[in-house]
Amino acid sequence: MGTATSKVYCDAPPLPPPGAAWEEPLEAPPLQEDAPAAPPSPSSDANANANAPSSMDTNIPNPGPYEAATMPAKRLVCVDTHPGFKCDISKQLSPFMVAIHSFHLGAPNESNKSYNFITQVADEEGLLMTNVDPANKSINGRIHKGLLGGLAMGKLQVAVTPDGSGDQLLGEVDFGGMTWTGNLKYGSMGGGQIFGMNYYQNITKKLAMGGEGMFIAANGNMMSSYLVKYECDAPRGDVELSNKGENPSSWLCAQIHPAQGMLNFNYKRVVTPNRVSLGAELQMNPALESQVVFGAEFKLSRSRVSMAVDGTGKIQTNLETALGMPQGSPKLNFNGEVDFGKDSFVFGYGLNIG
Repeated sequence: MGTATSKVYCDAPPLPPPGAAWEEPLEAPPLQEDAPAAPPSPSSDANANANAPSSMDTNIPNPGPYEAATMPAKRLVCVDTHPGFKCDISKQLSPFMVAIHSFHLGAPNESNKSYNFITQVADEEGLLMTNVDPANKSINGRIHKGLLGGLAMGKLQVAVTPDGSGDQLLGEVDFGGMTWTGNLKYGSMGGGQIFGMNYYQNITKKLAMGGEGMFIAANGNMMSSYLVKYECDAPRGDVELSNKGENPSSWLCAQIHPAQGMLNFNYKRVVTPNRVSLGAELQMNPALESQVVFGAEFKLSRSRVSMAVDGTGKIQTNLETALGMPQGSPKLNFNGEVDFGKDSFVFGYGLNIG
């Protein structure tokens, strides 16, 4: 949806993933109580059976939504940097409702000043979210609601602007099975209708394939993309470092956009679970210059450091630290961007209170 003219607030608390209803671990098949007991076996056979994979290892998991296939790697190479000062103040009004005040004061030589008021209500069945921008007199709304007893997720996005140029209405339905997910889109954007759909399938436990198509009537564009994602085994020595968090592993995703003639490669490597992650992205366009970006994230006990470097020499860094040990303590962040090719420097800092 990169062609949308309306601005959707991105600093609110993360939304629940659309495919959450289908990402629960699969249960092992029940044991047969009437099956005859196996005779005792030698110790060598016992060791062989202990090392043999269980029936759970043969199950193919759900791949998640198509839109989120490359997000873990893109998050590492797209570091959040901004000029000036940003402050987000959130207040928990109830166990299900939160209100957020977001302020942004840009650099002195820029008119980058904004204020947004966000409200969000979420429970196990769905989410309601509203973003009001008084300066631009625009309102963005989002509704997520579980359908068919959690087997599908309905989503509705609405944007209203004074002149009507940024009005948007988009309805989506996410659905899927044990090894696949799908999405249907229909709405209006830029004065024209939108039709879209995607499908994402896990072929094996490590290989997934999918595709997406979308037609935008406002400019008559037909956009499509196809991707292949493969997860590699973790080195044997790294398995000992795994814990209850993410496992040490790596995956590679290739995505092609035929209409734009673009080919993207995304790579992510979890070096140490919940500590060190590496990412890379390569974009190739025959009509334009190719671009490569390398990123890294380091998580400490109370802070997180993110950095990215691209092929032109631009360096982005973000440092976020908690100002206390209790859960929900205020967070302070500093970020900077240095572009040696353009001889420019940007610095910003922010505070998150909630």
